[in-house]
Amino acid sequence: MRDGLLELLQKKNRFVSGQEIADTLGISRSAVWKSINRIRQEGYQVEAVTGKGYRIMGMEDAYGENSIRSALKTVWLGRQTVFFDEIDSTNDEVRRRAQKGAEEGLLVAADCQTKGKGRRGRSWENPPGTQIAMSFLLKPDFSPDIAPMLTLVMAMASVEGIRKVTELSVRIKWPNDIVINGKKLVGILTEMTAEPDYIHEVIIGTGINVNIEEFPEELKETATSLYLESGKKWPRALLTGEIINSFEKYYEIFRQTGTFSELREEYNKLCINAGRRVCVLDPKGEFEAQAQGINDKGELIVTKDDGSVVNVFAGEVSVRGIYGYV
Repeated sequence: MRDGLLELLQKKNRFVSGQEIADTLGISRSAVWKSINRIRQEGYQVEAVTGKGYRIMGMEDAYGENSIRSALKTVWLGRQTVFFDEIDSTNDEVRRRAQKGAEEGLLVAADCQTKGKGRRGRSWENPPGTQIAMSFLLKPDFSPDIAPMLTLVMAMASVEGIRKVTELSVRIKWPNDIVINGKKLVGILTEMTAEPDYIHEVIIGTGINVNIEEFPEELKETATSLYLESGKKWPRALLTGEIINSFEKYYEIFRQTGTFSELREEYNKLCINAGRRVCVLDPKGEFEAQAQGINDKGELIVTKDDGSVVNVFAGEVSVRGIYGYV
């Protein structure tokens, strides 16, 4: 119903009476009023004038099922989109739907998460009206040991999508944190259900700090938002759409080979660690080294001070800068 209402108001580009809307869509006047309120909640500015009806004035931050769909140019990813004003976790919702037979490409987005998750069980705060919280479902036919590289694919898609919309110089901190000016902007969490030789599903969740104006004191030194970096508010639906569009493109390239052979050069150009001194936090003993970029497996190639070369796997160790997070 909302799709039809938006299409009607945008097509007419004038005041449309409540009765004309009701007759065109085959709904009651009461249903028209409820639908108008619903699209207002998504961020659309709808002017209502007695005796004239309704018209679309614009959109400040229309963020909902319809606005996300309108930004998608994908073939299969996000063709089924579900949106929530509030949910526990978009990853958990995708998992619940996957268990009920949801098809590959399902996209779940929310304005607010109450139990958002980051890596290693950390929480990801998601206040309403400020962030993107989204997850989607994949059912790849390749080996489970390849799946961790999908996190790097999502990192590339996030950078490309954000750059297209904002033109900000965001980059990747290996393997999958998106950063700008030394602070974290995007977090990505990939979860997989699999048997030794078969993947049931992969769920990729992404949280993006879009229009946050201030962070708690304990996060100010390490976290930032698109708003804080640009002084502008950004349309979340458009950002979501561009990132999903980019992921589908990169994913199709990746699964042709099951390696980063075709994406490696582009990833390394985006990787802020490449060419820098890093501290490798290995449980067997941390050490400093010079990062060279990733190999075809998505591992970070580092050269130790003794000249030896080590390939660092993200699932085992992490990397940070010598003098800080980046």
